[in-house]
Parts: sequence; structure tokens; C-alpha cells
Amino acid sequence: MPATIRQYKAACVQAEPGWFDLEKSVQITIKYINEAGRKGCRLVAFPETWIPGYPYWQWKVNFQDSLPLLKKYRMNSLRSDSDEMQRIRSAARMNKIYVSMGYSEIDGHSLYMAQIIIDPRGDVINHRRKIKPTHVERLVFGEGTGDSLDSVVDTEIGKLGHLNCWENMNPFLKAHAAALGEQIHVAAWPVYPPATTLKYPDPYTNIAETQSELVSPAYAIETGTWVLAPFQVVSTEGAKLNTPERLRDQVTEGMHSGYSRIYRPDGYRAVADPDREWEGLMIVDVDLDEAHLTKVIADFREHQGGHYMRPDLIRLYVDKRPKTYIVDANQVEKGELPMSTLERVGLKKPLPKEDEEDNGNGYVKVK
Repeated sequence: MPATIRQYKAACVQAEPGWFDLEKSVQITIKYINEAGRKGCRLVAFPETWIPGYPYWQWKVNFQDSLPLLKKYRMNSLRSDSDEMQRIRSAARMNKIYVSMGYSEIDGHSLYMAQIIIDPRGDVINHRRKIKPTHVERLVFGEGTGDSLDSVVDTEIGKLGHLNCWENMNPFLKAHAAALGEQIHVAAWPVYPPATTLKYPDPYTNIAETQSELVSPAYAIETGTWVLAPFQVVSTEGAKLNTPERLRDQVTEGMHSGYSRIYRPDGYRAVADPDREWEGLMIVDVDLDEAHLTKVIADFREHQGGHYMRPDLIRLYVDKRPKTYIVDANQVEKGELPMSTLERVGLKKPLPKEDEEDNGNGYVKVK
């Protein structure tokens, strides 16, 4: 459906998460949703695994040192059907704003790098998981299934999509989103060190400048979308929390990895770069009509007959069916699809209808 709101404000979060603290993480999240709402934004975008913070400790510790951190991380991850999630959804509803948020999702006994889009009614209109956690992330997180390929949704503010971290440079995922006609994209990033810290043989791929200065604008250029690229910040105290206790005295400085960016559909910077240690909302005036020229020159919408595609020569085969270990034979015989992950984890549950008020830590029902 065509967007009915074509010009609006959108916000990109650059901030430090509530490391290993679910309640603190939820409060910070609601604070930024409220701030974006007060400033008249229609959309606010959070980084990858914003709750309870990206586990960058997994890249720098050995197995034994990782175990206490892993236990605490899991204990403070977010269940999709939890009261904490209800509070975040209520904040979106009270502020009448779209929210794209990444979080470490508990499902059963497993963790997933999840993303959701909440609409201004507080409904979750998209839920997906990183389809392939990167390198050591696979020691902590499981993989997304077929319905995690659904990364773009139709909204009144345009075709809104999001991907996690290196998914933003996956050629197939980009091609899929472009084919769906994506117009505004959240490239959610975690924590990256600056190029000055790079040590051979660690590849240049693994530094902040690559993701913020190359991958994010490339996504905009290749797909003709507005790109909001939120990053996390790490203070000295945050770095200590991400370090085993026996090594914390050696931590003297945080990474301060704030490299958030916003790009126009032609890849040009839409907002000045923030300071690396700055925390807050980067706000941009989105005009969906700014994409007309980039889209018309190179239209990649394969299934809709985009002129820059050749489906007679090259096509992308996509299997978006959710996969489960238990398959109901009766369901298969009837040709029914399995329940979507979004439904199974409880994100389809409606919010309470009662009026709500802000108690300082989120919205609660008024008795």
C-alpha cells in the first residue's frame, strides 16, 4: 500500500544500554521512546541486542571466563511475552510511534538475536531473528528460521524494514528487501572498536568505520532507501561490566563506540556525525519522495517487475516457512502452515485496553 505519511521525523538512538540489567534496559528504552514521541518523531530505531546490551565480552574472553557473564546475560535477556515487553509496547502506543528494537530474546532455553517493529497502536507487526549469528555469537545465540526473512512491513510511513549487523551486507538479504520495495531501513549495529585499535590479522571488516562509513551508505545506495544506523556506546564502567571480575582492574577506558549515522536514499549523509561519546537521539526529516530518482534509475523490485532486474535470468529462491522440530501430520495433510514465531512467542497478544499512565518506569494501567 502507498504510504499515507510521506514526510515525518525519525530518530536514531546512540546510547549506552543497561548492561546485564533487564529493568534498567527497559527504563532506558522507554525513556528514549518517550523523548522521540515528545519531539514529534514517527519512528525510533534502536541498535542490535539493545536489551540487555550487545555481549561484546564474547569476543574477548576465554570459555571459563565467559560462563559467569553468559549466565548473567541470559538471566537479564527479554522474553517476548513478558511484562517488560508489554511496557515497551505500551510506551510505543502512548507516544503513537513506530519502534524498531533489537534484543536478546529468551525462547525456551535458547537465546536469539531478535528484532521487532511495534506500531503506534502497540501491536508487534514484525518479529525476526538474525538468521546466522556472526562467528563467536554462535556460541551464545541460535539462528532464525524461515519467517525471519520477513524483514519489511507495509506501514503508513512507508515500507519499513530492519536487519541486524552483518545482515546489512548480506547480498541476498539486501536483494530480498529491495525486491519488497523497502523505503526506510534500520541497519541495527552493536558495538565496534575504532580502526585505531585494529591488530593484524583481524580484518578491516571488524571495525566501526567500515560499518558506519561503508556498509550503511552502501545499503542506502544499493536499495534506494533511507537508512538509520544506530550504534551502542560503551563507557569505562560499561567496559568493566563486560569484563571478567579478575580482569576488571585492567580496564582503564571504555570503547566509546558511538558511530551512529543516517543516510539519504542516494547514500549522502542526512545528519551530521555525532561525537563518539555523545548519547541521545539523532533526528532526521524523512521525505519518502527523495527516493524517486534513485528508485526510478535502478528499480530492483523483482516480483513487482522492477526494470533493473532480469527474473528470466536470475531469481532469488526464498523459503519463509517457520520450521519446528515437531511437525503435525494432520496440519501438513490440510496444507496448513505452522504457527509463525511471532505468534508462538506471544507477541500477538493484544495490550490491555484500559487507560494507562507513566509512573516514571514505564506505562501502567490506571486502576
